[in-house]
Amino acid sequence: MIDHSSNIPYYVQLTSVIKDKIRSQEWRAGSKIPGEMELCLQAGVSRTVVRQTLRELDYAGLIVRRKGKGTFVAEPKINESLIQKLTGSYQDMAERGLRSSSRVLHHRVVGATDKVAGYLKLSPGAQVVDIYRLRFVEDTPIQLANTFVPLALCPALANVDLTNRSLYEFLEKECGRWISRGRRYIEAVAASDVQAKLLGIPRGAPLVALDSISYLEDGTPIEYYHAVHRGDRSRFEVELRRTRGQAPGAPPAEIDIDKLPPSDPNLKVKIRG
Repeated sequence: MIDHSSNIPYYVQLTSVIKDKIRSQEWRAGSKIPGEMELCLQAGVSRTVVRQTLRELDYAGLIVRRKGKGTFVAEPKINESLIQKLTGSYQDMAERGLRSSSRVLHHRVVGATDKVAGYLKLSPGAQVVDIYRLRFVEDTPIQLANTFVPLALCPALANVDLTNRSLYEFLEKECGRWISRGRRYIEAVAASDVQAKLLGIPRGAPLVALDSISYLEDGTPIEYYHAVHRGDRSRFEVELRRTRGQAPGAPPAEIDIDKLPPSDPNLKVKIRG
C-alpha cells in the first residue's frame, strides 16, 4: 500500500490509497473499513500516520466515525443547484435523474406571523398556505422545508397534494403564477431534537439552512421558505462567471439581483454567519 522509499509523506500516500478504494467502490458506501491497528499492519506505518489519514478523510467527508462502532465509508453527497437556479428541490433532483418524494408533515391555512408577513409584504395575520415537508432522495431523508405562500395568490394550493409534485410546477401551471427571481441566504446550523429525529441524524449534527424569498415578475413576493439540509449528504454548487476585461484581482461589480431581468446570467450570493 505504501512506498516507503518515496519522499511523499506516508499519510498522503495512505489517504490516496483509501480514496481510490472508495472511488472504485472496492470499499462501498456504508461499509466498515479496517480499524487503526489493522491499517497500521497493512500499510506498515505508525498509528500516528493512520490517525492523520483518517482525520483527512473525515474532513473530506469520505468517512464517518461512529463511537463504539468503528469507521465507515460515508454515503455520497447530493449536489444541489438551489443557490443559483430558480427551481424547487423536486425539479432539481429530477434534472439529475434522482428519485425524490415528500412526506407532508402539515399542510394548512394559517395567519402569517410577523416574520412571515414581513418576508411576503403582508399584514400580520393575513392568510397564508403553510406547508411543512420532509423530503427524501432515493428513500433517504435529506431535507426539511417549511413553505409559506399567500392564500390570495393561489387559493387552489390550500387543497393540493404535494407528496410527489413540484410546488413551482403547480404554481405556474395551475395558478398562473410565474416565479421570475428570488433571493436566497445560506448558513450553517446544528440539528435540533425534532430535526434530528425526522432526518435520522444525531442531535447537533451539522445542517445547511437555506432561506428563500421568491418573486413574481411584478415584484410581488409569492413564496418564503426555510429549509434545512443534511450537512453530511448535501453539497451546493454555484457557477461563477468573470467578465472579460476585468483586471486581475479587481473585485467584481456588485449586482443588485432585484434589478436583474430573469435571463441575466449573473449571480450574487449573500452568506450570513
